[in-house]
Formats: sequence, C-alpha cells, structure tokens
Amino acid sequence: MSLLVQKFGGTSVGSAERIQHVAKRIKQELQRGNQLVVVVSAMGKSTDQLIGLAKELNAAPEPREMDMLLATGEQVTISLLSMALHALGIKATSMTGWQAGIQTEAVHAKARIKAIDTKAMLEKLEDGQVVIVAGFQGASEDGQITTLGRGGSDTTAVALAAALKAERCDIFTDVTGVYTADPRVVPLARQLTQISYDEMLELAHLGAGVLHPRAVECAKNNNVCLSVRSSFEDVEGTIVKEEPAMEDGLVVHGVAHDKQVTKVTVRGMKKRIGALSGLFSLLAKAHINVDIIINQSMYDLDYTNISFSIHQDELRNTLTVLENNKENLVYKDIIYEEDLCKVSIVGAGMISNPGVAAEMFDCLSTENIEIKMVSTSEIKVSCVIPQVDMLRAVQALHTTFGLDKAKAKAYQE
Repeated sequence: MSLLVQKFGGTSVGSAERIQHVAKRIKQELQRGNQLVVVVSAMGKSTDQLIGLAKELNAAPEPREMDMLLATGEQVTISLLSMALHALGIKATSMTGWQAGIQTEAVHAKARIKAIDTKAMLEKLEDGQVVIVAGFQGASEDGQITTLGRGGSDTTAVALAAALKAERCDIFTDVTGVYTADPRVVPLARQLTQISYDEMLELAHLGAGVLHPRAVECAKNNNVCLSVRSSFEDVEGTIVKEEPAMEDGLVVHGVAHDKQVTKVTVRGMKKRIGALSGLFSLLAKAHINVDIIINQSMYDLDYTNISFSIHQDELRNTLTVLENNKENLVYKDIIYEEDLCKVSIVGAGMISNPGVAAEMFDCLSTENIEIKMVSTSEIKVSCVIPQVDMLRAVQALHTTFGLDKAKAKAYQE
C-alpha cells in the first residue's frame, strides 16, 4: 500500500458534476490499494467572486479579513467532495488547513508554511479514510487564519507529500501534462514524459502556468516526485523529478513566454559605490520583483544608465518609488517601455552544449525580431522583445530547437 497526495485545481472541481467525477477518480485510486490525502482548490472562479464582493464593500480591505474571507472558498470544496465520496460508500473526512496541522508565518495573503503536524491526518488514514484538505491556507502560531498566495494549493499538496513521506504527489489540472510550449500558442507543442526539477522551476518562473514555482521549489528541496496529470482524461502525465532521462536527445526541452513585461530605465544615475544596492533595495522593500538588469555605462565616466524589467502591473508602483527617492538616488530621468514580452528557452542540455544562446539570437534575427534585453543561466536563455512579435518568436524557437512533433519524431529516427 502506497500513500499518495493528490491535488485538484479549481477547474477540476468547478461544478457538482466535476466534483462527482473527482470522487470517482479517487475511488479508482483506492481500488488500486493506495491511501489518499486529497488537496483541493476553491470551485472555479469563486475566489475571484469573493474578491470582487469584498472590493464592492471596501476598496482596500484589511489583509486579515481577506484571508478570513478567501479561506472559505476551499472549505466549500472540501465538504462537497467529502459528501460526494460518502455517496459512493467511501469513508472521508474534510479538514481545513489548520485542522490538518499546517502552521504558517504570521503573514496575511502570502504566508509560507513553517511546519506541518501530521498527527490528525495519520489517524484518519489509519482508520481507512480519505483525508480531504483545503489548499491555499493554514494558521499562524497565534491562531490567525492565513492564506498562501498564488499557487497556494499546489504548494500545500507538495508540502503535505513531504511531511507525510508520500510516494508521489499528483497535480491534476486541465492539461494532460507539461508541454514543450503552450499548446494554445504552438499547435505542434508536445507533451514531455519527464522533466527535471530545475527545468520545471525555470519554466514555471518564466511563464509556464501548469505549476507554481513555490510548489516546484518545495518538491525539489524535499525530493518529492511530482506527476502533472489531467483531471478529465485518464492518460499518463509528466513526471517531475531530480534526474530524468534526456528527452529525445534534445538540448532544449521547452519554450516559455511571459507577455506582461515592462522595461524601466533610470538614466543619468550618478556612479558611486552602493548606488545599485540603494536602487534595488528600495524596490525590494516595496515588494517589486525585478527580473533582468542591465548596467549601461555612458561616455561620461561619472554617470550610468540602469535598465531593468518588471511585471507590467508594477509600473505605477515602481515609478512612484523612484520619483519619491530621486534626491537620494541621484539620477536625471526615468523612461519606460511597455508592450513587451519575454521569450525563453530552457534545457539542462545547455550546460554541455555551447552556442545555444547564439542559435537563439540567430533565430530571432532571421525573424527580424528586435532583442531589447537578455538574461542567461546554466539552463535557460531569456530575451525581452516587442509583444507583437511574441507568437512568431515562440513558434520559430520551438521549430529551431527541434521541439515540433514532426521534428521530434524525425530526431528519434
């Protein structure tokens, strides 16, 4: 008998009919002789609806009250799924995050899990029950309800799998697995059988929405085997683990894109020790996530231009922070460029294959696409380009690096 943790997202439990379908999937897994802890999200768009309702009453609601409100979404799902299992003759108990022993930081809206007391869950499992846990939530040491922020249910599932020493953590979603690119953008994208933690982490950070980076990071740190599978089709998914077999002998395993990028340039900044530290410390304190950074020296040895990329939603906040601190930062002016996107290639094979970045640049040049910023690591290369060129860039890169279905098949031959 194996212990598995399974997570079903909001789309998978978006209606009574879909909850019944999930219950049947759980029954099938039980018939294979496995013990199950199941983590669920709020139904469909219910979290967005709760946020909208809150904003109707208060444009800036207190974070504590928002956590109290949003935590109810998952509580609806756990009770309904438990009822559906009871109707199938299956013993099940629903648990909120705090009932499941999930202790978090005393931070609202974006808390991190500190510890998990598995005693209550293990007692139910030993009694032959399925344990249904509300994702996205926990409680601080002083008993305050907290939520985990974006990707919270994925993170809950992986953290529970680590704490319970589960054999595997299945993430059920509305796609059949991890693809070489978004199949909605690249029709020839194909599903990967396996992918490494590091590659998946890069893809998740770079825009692939199938898994949240926090969940992948937690899985890597605790060596939790992840399986990304479809809620609606009973097919093999994608395994995320430490060192998978190389897929098709390819250097690049995926192409990711993020279409919400803005480039900000602080021009004529006075050169001095600590200037960069001062600039980016201010942005960090304002919780502004900076991605690519370029330091461009000017002909005047006393001044420099600093360019960096941010999510487009952070532009107003970024400009406010910079303008309020102009006297301390000492710069001439700020310019910014919107309507940009980031395209990236990811693959562990890059480590031992020089020239991958050059091939990417050549591909974009052939497509007459301007590269505005570049960022690299051992296993990825990212380029910021005009948003209007995104679709063409992603498709061209996917073909250039042999990821199309037809090319992949030819590669194997």
